[in-house]
Amino acid sequence: MRIEVVYALADAQDIVIVELPEGAVAAQALAASGMLARHGLTAFQLGIFGKRVSPENPLREGDRIEILRPLAIDPKEARRRRARKTRV
Repeated sequence: MRIEVVYALADAQDIVIVELPEGAVAAQALAASGMLARHGLTAFQLGIFGKRVSPENPLREGDRIEILRPLAIDPKEARRRRARKTRV
């Protein structure tokens, strides 16, 4: 089955398509893509089409696995900072 693995940086995307046997899980696709070693990733979460999944999540033909980066700042805090700037 054909699976797409994606890691998006601020200025670029790394996309790898891997072929896996039926019954494969997200962790196997991640390992086959080589993304962890190429980008030196240690802490990350996975998603399929924007929905968070565990590494043991079974895959289906055509799934797009996304390696999710941690947020630089909490979205609520970012909104508070923007609001403070406009209050002047």
